[in-house]
Amino acid sequence: MDEQTSNRNWRIKLHEVIYEADTQAGKLFDVILLIFILASIILVMLESVNSIDTRYHNLLNIGEWIVTILFTLEYIARIISVKKPFKYITSFYGIIDLLSTIPKYLSLIFVGTHALVALRALRLLRVFRILKLARYLGASNNLIQALKASRVKISVFLFAVIILSIILGTIMYLVEGEENGFTNIPKSVYWCIVTLTTVGYGDIAPQTPFGQFIASLVMILGYGIIAVPTGIVTSEITRTSVKKVQTNTQSCPSCSVSGHKDKAEFCYDCGHKLNQ
Repeated sequence: MDEQTSNRNWRIKLHEVIYEADTQAGKLFDVILLIFILASIILVMLESVNSIDTRYHNLLNIGEWIVTILFTLEYIARIISVKKPFKYITSFYGIIDLLSTIPKYLSLIFVGTHALVALRALRLLRVFRILKLARYLGASNNLIQALKASRVKISVFLFAVIILSIILGTIMYLVEGEENGFTNIPKSVYWCIVTLTTVGYGDIAPQTPFGQFIASLVMILGYGIIAVPTGIVTSEITRTSVKKVQTNTQSCPSCSVSGHKDKAEFCYDCGHKLNQ
């Protein structure tokens, strides 16, 4: 076996461990990665508590460096295990991996970069990478497709809600007046939206009997309005699930695209052969 073939084989094995969830090694890698992601999020939250950070700053800093180095090694491994590393680097998860890892290194170069600690919380988004490769593969894709298919209906619905809020807010401005807190139409529309969504801050409240009657109608109407978008999306999910195509966790060793059909031999994105 020559050096080129040996190099190719270990890259394939590394790709299977990092990107595949059907193998035993791939599942173990995902579990370990999930543990470190959750641990890093806990470290970020603890650092934000002044009393804890003051007392355990050195310990938290060491833990953060350990996690950062491990994520750096994982990031490098993902780059060298695919044939088109630039595609991974510029992908959504590739950018998230970089942004969630680089703040710790920037703190060594620049002073006053402690605010970048919030970027490390982006590591939580990496959980979706693991969930996408888990047994419920395709569930998130189905939801995204349903939202995209329902965007026109939802947009029309939201437009109707905005118009209704403007009309009801204007009516309340005329009924209640400035003496009851409804000093202008925009503020009255704000009250209508808060009431319609059942949030109810209570900073503005109708005082007249007729205004309270209108407020009661808005509250009742709010329950029906909240259920409409859910019904639209649920209906679309039910409709698309009938035509659902079975996919697996096979990831292309060239471009790292996943979600291929069962028994597929070639990548649907770049055409590279899946099974080496």
